[in-house]
Amino acid sequence: MELTELIESSIDFPCLSGILGCLMLSVIYVGSLYVWRSPLDRDHPSVIKRRFFSVFVMTLFSPLSLYFGINEKFYEGATLWELLGIRWPGIIQAIIIPLCLTMVLFLGPLYMQGLNGLWRLYVEPTYWLGSAKTLVWWRNQIIAPLSEEWTFRACMLPLLLQCFAPSTAIFICPLFFGVAHFHHLVENTRRGMDFKTALLKSCFQFAYTTVFGAYAAFLFAKTGHFAAPFTAHSFCNHMGFPDLSEVVAYEDSLERAKLLLLFVIGLAAWCFLLTPMTNPSWFNNTLFWQKHITA
Repeated sequence: MELTELIESSIDFPCLSGILGCLMLSVIYVGSLYVWRSPLDRDHPSVIKRRFFSVFVMTLFSPLSLYFGINEKFYEGATLWELLGIRWPGIIQAIIIPLCLTMVLFLGPLYMQGLNGLWRLYVEPTYWLGSAKTLVWWRNQIIAPLSEEWTFRACMLPLLLQCFAPSTAIFICPLFFGVAHFHHLVENTRRGMDFKTALLKSCFQFAYTTVFGAYAAFLFAKTGHFAAPFTAHSFCNHMGFPDLSEVVAYEDSLERAKLLLLFVIGLAAWCFLLTPMTNPSWFNNTLFWQKHITA
């Protein structure tokens, strides 16, 4: 057997090209944020606007990797839009159910917001109108979730699912997402943070973004809808990472115990409901989760 034949027989080129495509998307996505050289902070309006343009270009570019890297035999009969999770059947369920499921996970933080009076603020139209006037809100709640879920889930996961079982692909996919967040290391050092602290912060961010990325990938694979991880991502950005130090700071020991219990109940309920509330049949999804890799 010739060397080229040996290599071809030992390497699954569609899978290799899919993984390389995911890596390429990650590098280009992060690179697009820094193509504009500026000493200004990431929250400065001019920086945000430039990055909006960058991710807009990425949103147009990202599906090309899926278009050229997909195995048509594996997804026989599926359109590119369906692979990207853009379809009508099951769309309402894909918006509401994952959002409710994610809210269950944040049971403790949501209760804390109620204690702090934020729920009353949420019913005020002026709150949302004021938020919608700020570029930071648009970045955190709309543009970042949309562009990241589009690139790191909708355009990557179908490539991985043609090579790996869903239970494997949903843990590989977020690694690209988590590593991509290491670019905050550069921004934190620019702000004057010492390198060691910035590195530790970035490692922590890598950990929780990878965990969330696995959850988002799970939602995409189970529902077959882009809307599912997008709504969950936007909600998580709104809530932020749960602040347990605020719970510990409560002077009332009974209230503190109640809050900690709600955190635990929320996590336990989320784990219990995760599989039944993402039944693919509820979302008319026969594209991803039921697929099996054949030899």
